[in-house]
Amino acid sequence: MARTDPPAADPSSAAFGEAWSELHDHPLFAPLTVDFPRADAELTDTPLPGGLRVFAHGGIRLSRGQRRDKQQWRWLLAHGLLHLGFGHLNPALAHDAASRAAACVAVTRFQRAVKLGREPETVPARLPSADEDDLAARWRREGVPREFTDLGDLDPAPFRGDSRWPERFALGLSSAAAAGVEVAGGVRRGLTGDAPPRHVWDLAMSWFLSSYPLLGGVAAGFTLVADAEVARKADIAVAAVSADAGEIYLNPWRSLSEQEWRFVLAHELLHVALRHQDRAGGRDPFLWNVACDYVINGWLVEMGVGLLPDGLLHDPELAGSSAEEVYDRIARDVRRIRKLATLRGPGRGDMLGEPLPWAGRRVGGVDLDEFCRRALLTGFAYHESSGRGTLPSGLVAEIRVLEQPPLPWDVLLARWFSEHVPVVESVRTYARASRRQASSPDIPRPGRHRPAEIVARATFGVVVDTSGSMSHRLMGKALGAIAAYATARDVPAARVVFCDAAAYDAGYLRVEEIGGRIRVRGRGGTMLQPGVDLLERAADFPDTGPILIITDGECDVLRVRRPHAFLVPRGARLPFRPRGEVFHLR
Repeated sequence: MARTDPPAADPSSAAFGEAWSELHDHPLFAPLTVDFPRADAELTDTPLPGGLRVFAHGGIRLSRGQRRDKQQWRWLLAHGLLHLGFGHLNPALAHDAASRAAACVAVTRFQRAVKLGREPETVPARLPSADEDDLAARWRREGVPREFTDLGDLDPAPFRGDSRWPERFALGLSSAAAAGVEVAGGVRRGLTGDAPPRHVWDLAMSWFLSSYPLLGGVAAGFTLVADAEVARKADIAVAAVSADAGEIYLNPWRSLSEQEWRFVLAHELLHVALRHQDRAGGRDPFLWNVACDYVINGWLVEMGVGLLPDGLLHDPELAGSSAEEVYDRIARDVRRIRKLATLRGPGRGDMLGEPLPWAGRRVGGVDLDEFCRRALLTGFAYHESSGRGTLPSGLVAEIRVLEQPPLPWDVLLARWFSEHVPVVESVRTYARASRRQASSPDIPRPGRHRPAEIVARATFGVVVDTSGSMSHRLMGKALGAIAAYATARDVPAARVVFCDAAAYDAGYLRVEEIGGRIRVRGRGGTMLQPGVDLLERAADFPDTGPILIITDGECDVLRVRRPHAFLVPRGARLPFRPRGEVFHLR
């Protein structure tokens, strides 16, 4: 039996599909073709004037009666989309042939200026230069010339949907202008070349850069990673963010409108800008993520940024609550909350601690705290000065907090000393004259002295990481600060232990010796737990004595059962969730 080959595809229909696909991804027309209701095109066997008919609901019908190549189809499709964008599908034009013909002339002039496809041979070489309204008025009086009656057919029947074609086309104009700047700057190839298409999430991100200054500065520092394989391996349902990598991971198979992608991107950008992950402290990471989601989504709904996608966490009863307050409320019902879903999916937080591996180019690191603080404060100031609308009071309060610069690490360390290392107070008594008594002989002044009885003096322990990865400069700065504050608290000596592959007990050292030249033993591996255990079990070390641990973060997991704190270099991360405070040396 002879084998029957499948019928060859119609070259004209294939060219039509390619032309429509290109215009669908064109930044000028993408807002018209991705949101609902969306413009849609199809071929019909019915003959049409000019081969084209456009409907108010966004439908574009083209006659397949004549074979055309891709550039000819491109012109006809762009012609129909421009009629929608220019607002020509007004029901008032249903019985006004002159206005419809003048509209076709206006669109044709625009196409010639931006060179969208190759126009049919039936289009007149010379077009009237008069304004569209003036041209329509003249043609109502004189009649429409024959050569301008077949440029296309408009069907402006009333449409009940809220399409807002001109407003959406204005967004396309803004995106096309931004893309044109990128082409001029050599960032990307021309819009009609072989450059990668702009997806709907790219358009949403561009909107923040061009039209929403509050988050535009933060958005400028982030890269969108829309990789299906990355999303599959990380179980990302919609999106997740890595603040450290400056990347937002998207699931490209998730079908969302541009407005919904705006909401998703604003959600992730606020997570980073408000440093939610660093504010978790000792809270459950997933419950904290859920609490932050409720607060952020409430703000975005109130501000009208995009559209809330189905399934996201939103409860109007939590309006006005901070993330900390929401956490305290939802933590009472942990079993139910664990079944809720963030943008990453059920039971998984969308704030990632580590960047995900992917094949693209990794952006270099920046000072994240400083970047987010400056970007959000600058955007907030511009938002207020330009009168772009009110913001939720809770969001304004959190942004105001960022206006206060963070306290230096040494000031925070001094506060820690004040809390955990009490000072021995002197006693005021009239039995001993004050040193200022001579200045006022007639007024008795009490003097100050410490009691003669034996009093337990305050002390603390220091565990120093002396492994090969620790720098002498880091240890010198940390030990010098410790010595200064110990002297201010009148601490005579501190218990010091050096740790690398083993623990070396240096015993009690006078604070002057801690800040001066001391002999550091070791410089091997990193095992800090034996040093912590040595202090906690030492008979001559008080049970309430706090411990300071100096390390570069490349250490084992520590378990400390008494008040403690860590001194680490700027940017270092401990390989475990610390229970004590962490001070970053700068």
